[in-house]
Amino acid sequence: METQAAQFPPLEQITRPTVPTEQAGYYLDRRPQTMRTWAMRDGTGPIRPIRINGRLAWPVAELRRVLGVSA
Repeated sequence: METQAAQFPPLEQITRPTVPTEQAGYYLDRRPQTMRTWAMRDGTGPIRPIRINGRLAWPVAELRRVLGVSA
């Protein structure tokens, strides 16, 4: 069984503009359901997701900003 740490690369190596909810939750050390709650309640979380074809997408630039990680 693969661990999440092995499943998701370090945030510094991400080149895509957005990541899915599970991956964003991993980087922020939050459960995916917490991330979904932030998305449903405007302004409750540190990051606002965008929707792509009805799915949540979390901006990598915002994740880096919140975590203080450089690109």
